[in-house]
Amino acid sequence: MAKLAKPPGQRLVKRMSTRTKGLIIAPLGLLLFSAGLCVFSVAAEAHKAEAPFRQWFLWGAYSLILINGGLLLFGQAVRYRAQLDYRRFVRRELKKRDRELTRILQKRKTSPSKGEVR
Repeated sequence: MAKLAKPPGQRLVKRMSTRTKGLIIAPLGLLLFSAGLCVFSVAAEAHKAEAPFRQWFLWGAYSLILINGGLLLFGQAVRYRAQLDYRRFVRRELKKRDRELTRILQKRKTSPSKGEVR
């Protein structure tokens, strides 16, 4: 069976940096969450106005989909941010370790040996 080609959008997202993904997904998640709350208020008004069950129920279901989708996207953006922070922390710690190691090695080179007299 032949392999299917990946959609162009999937390749584009895969090439994006973690920072870019987080910067795009965070506002999108907040926007979806806010839209879900607005739709939820419409469903509540329809229920209060004694609209047919199907109408306010479907509005409510749609609002829950939007709210949960927004929360999931925002959670993914938080995850990307945590990845960035962790990478930054590891890089700093590795640089510190390398600096300390080079400092120790230079001290050994400059200090006299046991048999040498300065």
